[in-house]
Amino acid sequence: MKLYLMRHGETLFNTQKRVQGWCDSPLTENGILQAEQAKQYFAKKGISFDAVYSSTQERATDTAKIVAPDYSVTQLKGIKEMNFGSFEAQPEHLLPKHRPGSRSFEDLLVPYGGEDIREVGQRVLKTILEKAE
Repeated sequence: MKLYLMRHGETLFNTQKRVQGWCDSPLTENGILQAEQAKQYFAKKGISFDAVYSSTQERATDTAKIVAPDYSVTQLKGIKEMNFGSFEAQPEHLLPKHRPGSRSFEDLLVPYGGEDIREVGQRVLKTILEKAE
């Protein structure tokens, strides 16, 4: 079994340098082009899929539908992007730069309602392993 993981195409918030995890913004024309290029890559390599999954974010689902138009895309909450708490949709420059005791960038956001990166990893891994079975 092979597992292919990919990120969604560029979004409006990416171009505006806004934080997006659980909040959503649409794919840009460039993001759509990126997804089309991924589709072409898989076709050129003769890669087909047994199943196609995406997070529940519109940007991820739209990307998956472009990349694999002949497949039904199943949305899974367990692979949903990380929650950045009160920083969702805010300009990236507002993100905190340091917090005593934090081990990573993501840990900085826990006091603001964001998810702990370890919890996100466990959630995603559990979902992927369940589907792989």
